[in-house]
Amino acid sequence: MGEQNANKENRQEQGKNILIIVLVIMVLISGVRLFFDHKEKSMKSEEILILTEETSSLNARIDSMTFQLDLRIKEIERLGGEVDSLVQIKDELIKERNSERTRSAEEIAKLNRQIDGYGEMLRQKDEDIVRLRELNEQLFAENKDLKSSKAQIEEEVVKLNRRAEELEEKVNVASRLKAENIEVAAVNARGRERVGEFRNRQLEKLKISFNLAENSVAPLGAREIYVQVLDPNDQVIFDIAKGSGTFNLEGREEFFTSRQDIVFDNTQQKLTYYYEKGSDYTKGNYKVRVFADGVEIGNNNFEVK
Repeated sequence: MGEQNANKENRQEQGKNILIIVLVIMVLISGVRLFFDHKEKSMKSEEILILTEETSSLNARIDSMTFQLDLRIKEIERLGGEVDSLVQIKDELIKERNSERTRSAEEIAKLNRQIDGYGEMLRQKDEDIVRLRELNEQLFAENKDLKSSKAQIEEEVVKLNRRAEELEEKVNVASRLKAENIEVAAVNARGRERVGEFRNRQLEKLKISFNLAENSVAPLGAREIYVQVLDPNDQVIFDIAKGSGTFNLEGREEFFTSRQDIVFDNTQQKLTYYYEKGSDYTKGNYKVRVFADGVEIGNNNFEVK
């Protein structure tokens, strides 16, 4: 009987020990779980803090760029230059600044790249301002020294207009180039090309190629050939950071998608342009327009399904 009681007590003691071990394990598991939950919350809080700081920094850059744009707009307007493109960029930045939606890290990085590109554009505008100032100073000096009578001035104006008309006629007849065989192709990530209708998964890059038609009366030499890609809403697709910019078309400033500086040699030379948009194209019909010497020299269309 004494031995049975001893065995019973041993079993009870073992049961207590097992229960204590189980409780200890459960406490440890709960502690580990609480630790990882706390760590995850800390990481999320840190990520939110980083995005908040990056957004604040981006907003400060937007404010600075808007201020710089406004300075150039006022100065160029005072000098009589074109400011349409600068006003458009300024309005887009103000709209972005006033947006209350939360930006992702990718969106913040993209906007920072755009602002970097606008900084380069401002440097180009500063050069334009210097040229406009010099032109205004030259005109002022010429007007100050002008002592001719009204009749002489009118005669000189007539002569200048006649020369301008003759020059314009020569340019239109002899210098106008023509883009032939304009082909638009989608290039996927593997480098395979597709013409006709495209889908976004096939559009890693947009390829535009054509040749310049033979023109025996066009003067040989340097030319700037611009390409515009217009979306279904007739808005030019451009990215300053990827080489896009503005050019003069019939007295107004227009955006271009891509450009090449060439030496026209009348050999029906072929030109190829690549443009990587970096985001999906809106479905619909797109236009491709080619310009040289301030006039359109060819066009084509393509569709994104």
